[in-house]
Amino acid sequence: MGRLVALSGWGVKGPACFLVEVEGRRLLLDLGEGPDAGRRPDLAGVGAVDAILISHGHADHVGALDLAPQVGDPPIYATAPVRALGDARLKGARDLPFGGATRIAGLEIETGPAGHAPGAVWMRIGGPQGLVYTGDYSAESALFPCVPPLPAAALVCDASYGDAEEPLDRQIVELVERARRRPLLLPAPPAGRALEMALAFQRAGVPVALCAATRAVARAMTEYPAAAVPALRDWPAELLATTEELTADSRPAGAMIVAGAQAERGLSAELTQRFAASGEADIVFTGHVAEGSAAERLMAAGHATVRRWNVHPTAGGLRALVAAVRPGAMLPAFLPQARIGAVPPLFPGLSLATERPGFSW
Repeated sequence: MGRLVALSGWGVKGPACFLVEVEGRRLLLDLGEGPDAGRRPDLAGVGAVDAILISHGHADHVGALDLAPQVGDPPIYATAPVRALGDARLKGARDLPFGGATRIAGLEIETGPAGHAPGAVWMRIGGPQGLVYTGDYSAESALFPCVPPLPAAALVCDASYGDAEEPLDRQIVELVERARRRPLLLPAPPAGRALEMALAFQRAGVPVALCAATRAVARAMTEYPAAAVPALRDWPAELLATTEELTADSRPAGAMIVAGAQAERGLSAELTQRFAASGEADIVFTGHVAEGSAAERLMAAGHATVRRWNVHPTAGGLRALVAAVRPGAMLPAFLPQARIGAVPPLFPGLSLATERPGFSW
């Protein structure tokens, strides 16, 4: 009934780009760049596609949209929060429901909130006999809503953490205790875990300072209240009123959250250089440290540490996803080839794409 090819995002922590063919229609699922510098999908020979569907607005899922002319410059679809928070390439995108059903290129498309980031969704393409694509997925977020995907015959699943089991609440406890002892500088994606961190530190009574870029995301979320869980739809406005703006001259205190997860430019670079030299605050990265990045250099010099903040499924989360979707075949995405072997033991009897980047179903 269908075919799935990972043009990028299989066997490597690399940009998302998947080609799905169902009922004679061809869709690209995401078109990203990074997270390691310069890594982009190879679209040579792909040919024209009918549409590009965007799961969420992070660069490793949308950063290569300038390549769309190579596949016929098809219409792009994204949820309203993703369009609002994205760059110019997303401003003209068409609407993808943030939970609901629509038809795109004649295919039935159903979506649901996927946690992880404002407006992030999973997608089911072609109904129960079709395919679910999770995009980046996190059921542990206290801020961003998440509902389990629908059943489908095939699954492209966010397996970024492989068989890792450590829960987010344990990570939060450790980071909160560290922030109570010494100020922390936390470079993070502003439309993602930056706001989750702000919520956790605030709840624990730790002072929070946010850079202008992160505050801008909170301000945008006040316009899209459904991007937060129902109990927290007024919280972004409260956050803006109760936190200081982080600047290059800010006094080190509590949790200082700055846009720029790799410390590559702007205020993130300024503050990491300042605190690496002065020792006034600990620099903590909480996600993937990209090859060749400023974050990697700071780590190598002993000026920073990594403490993961879960924004992808643990092994238990993967099992819950598979239990919800009940696929006959699954491709574990965003996991380096050397670690893909850890996934099959989690799912005895399930057909897994561990030897090649795709399958038919």
